[in-house]
Amino acid sequence: MMEIPNSMPNIEPVKFGPDDQFKFKCHSKIDCFTKCCKGINIILTPYDIIRLKRRLNLSSNEFLAIYTTPQLLEKTDLPVVTLKLMNDELQSCPFVREDGCIVYEDRPTTCRYYPLGVASLSHKEGADDNEFYFFVNEPHCHGFKENREWKVREWRKDQGVDIHDEINAEWTDIVVKKRSFPANVKLTEQSKNMFFMVSYNIDKFKEFVFTSSFLDRYNIDEKTVAKIKEDEIALFNFGIKWLKWLLFKEGDFIIQEPKKEPGKK
Repeated sequence: MMEIPNSMPNIEPVKFGPDDQFKFKCHSKIDCFTKCCKGINIILTPYDIIRLKRRLNLSSNEFLAIYTTPQLLEKTDLPVVTLKLMNDELQSCPFVREDGCIVYEDRPTTCRYYPLGVASLSHKEGADDNEFYFFVNEPHCHGFKENREWKVREWRKDQGVDIHDEINAEWTDIVVKKRSFPANVKLTEQSKNMFFMVSYNIDKFKEFVFTSSFLDRYNIDEKTVAKIKEDEIALFNFGIKWLKWLLFKEGDFIIQEPKKEPGKK
């Protein structure tokens, strides 16, 4: 999910498909190096948060407090977070230095896509025909003058964004579904809070699952319970399936019958 940089609001994006080609190469010797990392509006995905908090050795709460700004996503009324920029004249990314990005291996999905963005939000298996990307040739970027040619699908794989999209696919599906709702259909505050927790605060969601009555209320098999206890990505995927059941009644979450006290019929 990518926004056109705020500094270039009048640039007309060009629609691309998976096999469309473009020329681009970014490297430290190019004179515009890191200029694209300023004055940007980046919506962070759930997988972005998981990777970045691990990289910085922070809890979800700590990362959210230090590096993000909450907002409501336009047309969906869903809570999301954007990367909090530095309070300087250029509104710089907090992870960028003169010699490059200090979290490059774990950089957000939007950064991996650049100079492409995603317009369709459809990354499920077999969705190639519906994929819609946009390409923005910003005047300040000289990477477009380089001779390295790419197809969109090649670029996604090279930058590792295909993995990000795969992990975030069911989450983006929720965003797309909610966007299709009539404007007067609103989620409750509790539903919004649950969406935010599963999406961005995986530590809090884990605590919710394992310390509340959650596992008493839902019939979850032991193998799944063991896996989500140890694997954050599995826990996130589990949470998204639960959200789909909670918000749209999709899936097969089964509420268990209340446990009867001994001696009572």
